[in-house]
Amino acid sequence: GLTLDEMRSALGKAIVAHQKIGEAAIPMMLAEKKQIIRKSGILEYFSPEETFEEIGGAAALKRWLAKRDAAFTDDARKFGLPVPKGLLLVGVQGCGKSLTAKAVAAQWKLPLLRLDLGKVFSGIVGSSEENVRNAIKLAESVAPCILWVDEIEKGLSGAASSHYSDAGTTARVFGTFLTWMQENSLSVFVMATANDISLLPPELLRKGRFDEIFFVDLPGAAERQEIFRIHLKKRHRSPEQFDLDALKTASDGFSGAEIEQVIISALYDAFEHGRPLTTDDIARNLRETVPLSQTMAEHVAALRHWAETRARSASGAA
Repeated sequence: GLTLDEMRSALGKAIVAHQKIGEAAIPMMLAEKKQIIRKSGILEYFSPEETFEEIGGAAALKRWLAKRDAAFTDDARKFGLPVPKGLLLVGVQGCGKSLTAKAVAAQWKLPLLRLDLGKVFSGIVGSSEENVRNAIKLAESVAPCILWVDEIEKGLSGAASSHYSDAGTTARVFGTFLTWMQENSLSVFVMATANDISLLPPELLRKGRFDEIFFVDLPGAAERQEIFRIHLKKRHRSPEQFDLDALKTASDGFSGAEIEQVIISALYDAFEHGRPLTTDDIARNLRETVPLSQTMAEHVAALRHWAETRARSASGAA
């Protein structure tokens, strides 16, 4: 994805810093790529540190992704496997969709580029379409890579009424992106997430756009216990010192993000009183928190009903 001049610049920096060209040039090359992506103003380069071990539950989704670890290699092409197109994650907010996108990049050891559809749109006539074409071209130049489109429904929600609201700009941007997704033969894996399926254009859900659509539901009891274990370890606490069975029962209806915030709030309580974190601290904060599954019960129920026949369960059997 680098021009000759950009490559020479990166090699020159490696020579200045290390007095040689070799493995030392690789970080310089990556830094040069990051700089080019940042200059685009539309794509963001992420260096994810998250792994599948930091995601509680979603066993079927993890298996699906693990099967495709070597999907971008020459061996896969020789075997007759096509290049994976992408994955759409639909589900309740705070259940790890964005975290999964970051973990996939780390698992597959591929660059992660985030496309902000909000930055694509510009007030100058024709520039929005040009912006999305440039973003696609830049992603292809870095391939193999993962193109992460977070909350895709918000960027494309006005496509249906575009001819009346913005002279068709959103519809043209959407059409350009859809056509590329269908015809994309390079190793650019589109990882899209969505919270509100009612705003998704039907064309986006047609077979061929994505390899699979997964529904990420609120975590079950065993998954909640695993999430508690993950976040306690992350904050240098031994999970064995806590009553995880009681916590998983008390946290029914909580998302992974809500469980994390409960643990953080409990840590503040313990820190204020100068004592170690206890199960009671966490349980008290659970009682004081109203989860999204209660405040938006109708929305969660509608999502589950939609997913019954239209998506695979991230936690179910693969």
